[in-house]
Amino acid sequence: MTLQGKKALVTGANQGLGFAIAAAYAAAGADVAICARDAALLQSAAAALRDAHPAVDVAAEVCDVGDRAAVDALFAALDVRFGGLDIVVCNAGVYGPKGSIDVVDWESWVDAVQINLVGTVYCARRGLASLARSARGKIIIISGGGATKPLPNLSAYAASKAGIVRFGETLAEETRGRGIDVNMIAPGALNTRLLDEILAAGPQVVGEAFYAASLKQQQTGGTPLAVAARLAVFLASGASDGISGKLISAPWDPWERFSAADERLSGDVYTLRRIVPEERGWSW
Repeated sequence: MTLQGKKALVTGANQGLGFAIAAAYAAAGADVAICARDAALLQSAAAALRDAHPAVDVAAEVCDVGDRAAVDALFAALDVRFGGLDIVVCNAGVYGPKGSIDVVDWESWVDAVQINLVGTVYCARRGLASLARSARGKIIIISGGGATKPLPNLSAYAASKAGIVRFGETLAEETRGRGIDVNMIAPGALNTRLLDEILAAGPQVVGEAFYAASLKQQQTGGTPLAVAARLAVFLASGASDGISGKLISAPWDPWERFSAADERLSGDVYTLRRIVPEERGWSW
């Protein structure tokens, strides 16, 4: 799963999963650009990548993916520096306001959707021109638990995460035949700043069950960041060429054995879909 000679952008990469993916890409030989909103953390992350991987080019650009002008400037700068991209990882995201939809701050709710959904879509849209220069372009979208099940008291997060998965499935169809693969990663339960936010909010805000599950996750360690980072390398590499439009769980799916020639990856497997009564043995 070498990425030697590849050029990659990872958004939201000054810490957590984004940084782990950027580090895994650099270790695999890719030149890497990272972006985030916090300039100090971003420069610290870039320095760490350069120290660990002196043979690769590491770029760092301050960018709020919810700001279209900032995203345009980001891609313009990387087109000059790298001469185009091979890989775009849309990782930047926030939980947004926590609580029932009728009491949360509306502007905060909209801001979360702007970052998670609109920001992801616009980064992918803007990235298509840069990826067109690649022999095989890759767009990787980081999903989350909100994509496949309801998350009470985290409605902005849940709605936006479901939205980006369906967008990714749609984009995969739009780009078929263009040498671009689009896939989504469900990274598992990660012990990152998002978990800290849930625990800080407390059970009265996020709900007793979700708080208890989050507390247990903190105590047991959650899914290691390296698990999703390895999947991100696979999906960025030639090993996954032709696999597109899939939502893949890093800790639960046997993705190490995936290939585009496998008929089990055809149709609606590993996609969002509606369950009908007949699939439960029921009929009207």
